[in-house]
Amino acid sequence: MSPAWLAHLYTATGVLLAFYATRMAFLEEFRLAFLALALAVFVDGTDGWLARALKVKDRLPGVDGGKLDDIVDYLTYVFVPVLIVHNAGLVPANLLGFAAQAAVLLASLYGFSQADAKVHTSDYYFTGFPSYWNILVLYLFVWGLPPPVNAAILAVLAVLVFVPIRFVYPSRTVTLRIPTLILAGFWGICMLLMIWNLPDTSGPWPMLSLIFPIYYNVLSLWLHARSPR
Repeated sequence: MSPAWLAHLYTATGVLLAFYATRMAFLEEFRLAFLALALAVFVDGTDGWLARALKVKDRLPGVDGGKLDDIVDYLTYVFVPVLIVHNAGLVPANLLGFAAQAAVLLASLYGFSQADAKVHTSDYYFTGFPSYWNILVLYLFVWGLPPPVNAAILAVLAVLVFVPIRFVYPSRTVTLRIPTLILAGFWGICMLLMIWNLPDTSGPWPMLSLIFPIYYNVLSLWLHARSPR
């Protein structure tokens, strides 16, 4: 068996993590569900490196690693987080809440199907809000905002999926890549500490973790403004 299969198997472990997170969401063990999703983010952030190191495209040209990655990402970044929203009661249990969840699921499905969702130019970027629902849902869970406010936030970001703003691809965008990776590493530590401390949501980590999202969005808007159309 070609060692290139190891890269695809590594990517596919995200499905197992999604399954585990789903089970934990139904059991209302949200801390474990978020931990599984955090591990899925780590897999997603490192499987591309492994695939390039093993020259997967050359050795297994008949297997579309990008399609495999998109399937796993939809489950771990979109579907399971929306399930947590539903099971944790983060949105109203009425038509408004259902509409917000449906907007996330359908908009993200559209986003994942777009050929230019990930633009592979000399300066990589995402087009439209890049479906970071797993991250947003963790913040909503920690912040404890009123369910109608959560529904409004989900709806607004679902609309942004269709807006062709260029968002930074953290691991591959060339501009300010080193500061981005350093801040992303610090942010990852803060997020893990947030999850580890659940259901306790006190402490400095939620506020400190916002440094990177603010930087990320400012950098994305700056790069979008200076990029040729």
